[in-house]
Amino acid sequence: MIYVLLFLILELFLSLEVGSNIGFLWSVIWIVGSFMIGMGLVKNAHTTIRGNMQSLKEGKINMKSFHDSATSYFLGAILLIVPGVFSDILGLIALLYTFYLQLGGTIPRSKNKTNINNLNKHSNNQGDDDVIDVEIIESSSRNNINN
Repeated sequence: MIYVLLFLILELFLSLEVGSNIGFLWSVIWIVGSFMIGMGLVKNAHTTIRGNMQSLKEGKINMKSFHDSATSYFLGAILLIVPGVFSDILGLIALLYTFYLQLGGTIPRSKNKTNINNLNKHSNNQGDDDVIDVEIIESSSRNNINN
């Protein structure tokens, strides 16, 4: 509850400051423009998700990137619909993150993390020619020693 209250106070403060600097008409244009952009993003969300599903199918992105991209896309669109400067800035940041993920970027969590998909690709293609198949039969060697 306290975070919502802090968000609303910061939203009101930034909106009043920007509105006093750019004027009433430009503030109205800003609000209407960001609303229309947000609605356009929501309206065309199916196209974006279809493109992300194609990238997922082709192996360009993994399932986590697909999920993060879809979530940040919708969050960015909703934040652009909400009137206010702070929500518009947060919406633009979410959309920039979406575009970053769609271009194939990932944010590594640790330096020693291994990508399982790359590991599987290398293990399936590499090493099959280098393996020597050996079978050890212990029971026959024990029988020979006892006799």
